[in-house]
Amino acid sequence: MDVGVRDLKNNLSRHLKTVKDGETITVTEHGRPIARIEPIVELSRLEQMIADGSATAAKEPKGELPPPIKHDGGSILEFIEEQRG
Repeated sequence: MDVGVRDLKNNLSRHLKTVKDGETITVTEHGRPIARIEPIVELSRLEQMIADGSATAAKEPKGELPPPIKHDGGSILEFIEEQRG
């Protein structure tokens, strides 16, 4: 959707609602595009970390997780020793 500067200024609330509803607005001045207003897409924490370079996406999924390990409620040391055999 193209909107002139004057129309944007006079109807800012209406145009921002349009953006909130998911539409992108191209702001024009004398018919020439000068800016774009677009909705902000909320990223998950992982997506944000990938976007800023502090994490790398997996190349392929690892598949199903193994079932959780169950123990009889003894101490952690006993549990570890039992798992080691």
